[in-house]
Amino acid sequence: MAERRWTLEAARALLPDVRRRTERARAEAEAIFEERERCAPDSPDWRRANARSEAVIDRWRREMEALGLEVKGLWLVDFDSGAGFYCWRWPETELAFFHGYDDGFAGRVPIQ
Repeated sequence: MAERRWTLEAARALLPDVRRRTERARAEAEAIFEERERCAPDSPDWRRANARSEAVIDRWRREMEALGLEVKGLWLVDFDSGAGFYCWRWPETELAFFHGYDDGFAGRVPIQ
C-alpha cells in the first residue's frame, strides 16, 4: 500500500467515518469480551469467543489501513502528515492531537 500524506483538513473530514467504523467494531468486540468473561478460561467456548474478538479487531485494522491510516494500537490511529502524525483514539470526538515520528502517543500535543 502506498503511503498516504494527510492535510489536517482532509484528516478531519475523514474522522466521522473513522469514528463510525471504530464505534461499530468496538461495540461488537466489547459484546464478545463480555461473552468470553462468562466462559471458563481457555475452554472451547472461551477460545471461540477470543477468535471472534480477534477477527473483529483485525477487520477494523484492515479497514483503517485501507483508508490510509496507520493503526498504532487498539482503537488508536495516526494520520501521517509528512511531518509527523495527527493522532486519534476512541472515544475522542475530534482530531485534536499531533506527535512527531519519534515521539509516539506519549508525546502527543494539542493541535494549535
